[in-house]
Order: sequence, then C-alpha cells, then structure tokens
Amino acid sequence: MTKDHAMREIVRLQKAGVPKGICSICSANSYVLEAALEYGLETGGYVLIEATCNQVNQFGGYTGMKPADFQEFVLDLADKAGFPCERLVLGGDHLGPNPWKNEPARAAMEKSAELIRQYVMAGFTKLHIDTSMALGDDECKNGALDPAVIAERTAELCQVAEEAYRELLRSNSDAVPPVYVIGTEVPIPGGMQEEEDALQVTRPEDLMETVRLSQEAFLRRNLHEAWERVVAVVVQPGVEFGSSTICEYDREKAKPLTEALAELPSLVFEGHSTDYQTRDALKSLVEDGVAILKVGPALTFALREGLLALSLIEKELLGSDTGVQLSNLMEKLETAMLNNPAHWKSYYQGSEAEIALARKYSFSDRCRYYWAVPEVREAVETLMKNLSTTPIPLTLVSQYLPVQYKRIRAGLLERKPEALVKDKIKEILEDYESAINP
Repeated sequence: MTKDHAMREIVRLQKAGVPKGICSICSANSYVLEAALEYGLETGGYVLIEATCNQVNQFGGYTGMKPADFQEFVLDLADKAGFPCERLVLGGDHLGPNPWKNEPARAAMEKSAELIRQYVMAGFTKLHIDTSMALGDDECKNGALDPAVIAERTAELCQVAEEAYRELLRSNSDAVPPVYVIGTEVPIPGGMQEEEDALQVTRPEDLMETVRLSQEAFLRRNLHEAWERVVAVVVQPGVEFGSSTICEYDREKAKPLTEALAELPSLVFEGHSTDYQTRDALKSLVEDGVAILKVGPALTFALREGLLALSLIEKELLGSDTGVQLSNLMEKLETAMLNNPAHWKSYYQGSEAEIALARKYSFSDRCRYYWAVPEVREAVETLMKNLSTTPIPLTLVSQYLPVQYKRIRAGLLERKPEALVKDKIKEILEDYESAINP
C-alpha cells in the first residue's frame, strides 16, 4: 500500500472543520533550517522545507546547489538535529520557467521539465508548479499570459513529474507520491519592490478559473490520479511586506475569497509572504483555509537580529582586549552588500541614508543573500568562536537579547551563542506553531 502524503491529511482535517495547517520554511540558511528542525523535534510535528527554482536548480541556482545537493544538505542537518526523516517534507517552490523566462518558450519549458524531474528524483514530494510568467516569444494581452496557456504548461510539467515519480519507484518502492500546488501570487515572491505596490486580494472568479482550466488541462493529459493529488492553490489573501511596511491580514476583505473555498472540496489555500504577520493574523489565515503558510525573510530577519545583537555583545565584552581579533560582523556584512549590490539595489529607494538603513534593517531582508559570502561567513565563525570561549554575562544577554535572557533564567536555554541565535529564529516559529496546531 502506497504511503499517503502528510499534506493530504491537512486537507482532510481542514475540510472536516479543523483549522489545521503547516508552516513552510523557505530558506537555505543552515541556522534557520537547524532551528526549524530542532523546533520540530520539540513540537513533534512535520517540518516542511522548500527550495525555489532560482535558489536550487539543475545549474546550481544562486546557492550553488542542485536538487540532490539540497536534499543531502537538509538530511545532514536533520541527522545533526536528531530529527526523524519520516517527519521531514521537502518541497519545490515556483517550479517552472521563471529562471529562463527571457528565453523562447520551448527552450524555457525544456529546462523547466529537467528542473522538475530532478526535484522529484531527489525526493521532493510537495511541488508548486508555477508557469504564470510570459516567456521570451509569448504574445500577451495587456502584459498577462493567457490563463489557458498557464494551465496547459502546468499540466505539461505535472506529466514530467509523474513520469519521474514512476522512474523513482523502480529504485525506491517506498517513495511517496508527490502532491501538487497550482497557481501563483501577486506581487513577486520575496516581498514588494515598491512600497506603493498595489495589493489586491485574489478574486473568487480568478480562483475558480485557475482551478477549472488546470483540471481540464490535467484530464486532457490523462493525469486523473495526479489531479487527485493537487492539494492547494496559491492565492493572495491580502498579506505582503515591503522594505518598511507590512500589509496586515484583513479577513473581512478576504471573505469573498475564503468563502469560495467551500466550493472546492479537495483543496486548501497556500499563502506566500506571510512573514511578519501577527500571531492572531496567522491563526485567522489558517482558520480561513490558508493552511500552508510560507515564511522565509522573517526567519533570516530574526537570524540577523540575533547575530548583530551578539556582535554588539562581543564589542562590549572583548572590544578593549587588544589580544582578541573581533569579528567586525556588521562592517563586513555592509562591505559585502556594497561590493555586490545586485541582491538589494532594486528593492530599496530613498536617500543614501535611508538606503543604508534599509540594507541592514529592512523587512525585505536582502542581506540574507550575503551570509554565504566567504568574508561574512568567516566573520560569523569568528563571532561564535569569540563568544564560545568567553562566558557571556547575563547582564549583556538581558541588554541585547531580553527574551532569551528570560528563557535562560527559566532553565529553557543554554547561554551559548549558537543557541541564542537559533532561539531568536524559534520566536518566529512559535507564532506559526500557535496558528497551525489549534
């Protein structure tokens, strides 16, 4: 008997009136992933970790990892944390032609097919197929791709995924059948580029058209069984964030959309960019059927808060000791961002002073792309080493990491730099946990 997917149980519970959900960790940062796995061990639930098509693909993406590399990376972290692999779900986000959207459609779709094949063969079982972008030689009306073309391309990539799954079964008879997520959200993944970007809740009629066209395209390709494993549709329920703004969830504005979900008995919603929503807002989202809550930048934002707090502790504690080489983490991070502005330049506007502030403290958290830069990575290692060999006074923990100070006092947390940073990340995960497990 084929093992069922964890996501399908979430759909069943939602449809039975139980507001159950799952948090999707969208990050390749080892501190973030370790914190998520450790927290999953504490709470006893599944941990869903997703990689995007730009981050991880057959050419290495911006992380330098192919799907099999990312799988191995995560499994190693799970092993280190003692997290059971049967409770680990790997997902692929926005799988499709986005990295090659400037190429002709045929070439971009061929690369997309190989992308999704490698994800399936590497054991990724939750696949968001996103073909919503116009490709190099597409003709578009009003700049938008025909929804029927999007649906047909989605089905085309699903067929590739199903063929890859059958191939995988020959070497792994226990392989879980993949589940699928369709649709996309507005604006772009990773946060608004302009503070004044219009944010429109998905219209019910657009939702229904996406589902109808997708189902028709799947069935034309004889993907009846695969359609049964489509568990969610990505919608925009009205949540987003920009460099210094957060669009809070308003369930009244989202009501026409969320009420329409009752007409889709086998589907839930997937919400992207749920970062920085309040605990109550996250709970409302899950209650309203947004059962998959994606979060990424908020986790690396918390990581950055923790690391910069430790760097201030380091300066207070060791700055006058001329025999100690300080990490100078804040300065090295700024230098790395200035040396390669590609990851933040189009996201931050304003005066030079405002942009400098955003580089470090923006909700968009574009500095997350720089933790792997060798000089920055070395600075983090120096910071951890310095604060591991010198006991951190409780007084300084209280000053710079007050929540962690209380947890240390309660006997819940070790006074070690790595534990302090990961606990900052777990603060965010606690908000999600309270929403997804009523």
